Amino acid sequence: MNVLISACLVGVNCRYNASGVLYDGLQNYKEKYHFIPVCPEIFGGMKTPREPAEILNNRVVNTAGEDVTECYIKGAQEVLKLAEFYECSLAILKERSPSCGCGKIYDGSFTGKLINGNGFTAELLLKNGIKVIGETQIEQHLRL
Repeated sequence: MNVLISACLVGVNCRYNASGVLYDGLQNYKEKYHFIPVCPEIFGGMKTPREPAEILNNRVVNTAGEDVTECYIKGAQEVLKLAEFYECSLAILKERSPSCGCGKIYDGSFTGKLINGNGFTAELLLKNGIKVIGETQIEQHLRL
């Protein structure tokens, strides 16, 4: 089964601060699942490192005050193309991200406050019938 996964969760240093957050437990599942790493921000044309960004009023704005929404939209569309090409029915995405967050995202104030909501990529995948989970839900949803 093909599964999309945020590239940072497999150790790619593509997060805003040029780090990755390798999820060590993935090797337990590699016999059953084929993980396809994606980074919507990079696919949308953003560089690494980059200014942190949050969603505010359905727009993505970074700490410099720049509206980077179009990059997030483009990145989400590119991820959806890959999901469709590889016939993925599941995506494991980085929690709280303005692209990948599912269920909870930062509120746009850059104060660390979380609100209910989805990042741009997570929302687009969900609207297209692809199940989205965060990294803390991997053990609960993947079966050996």
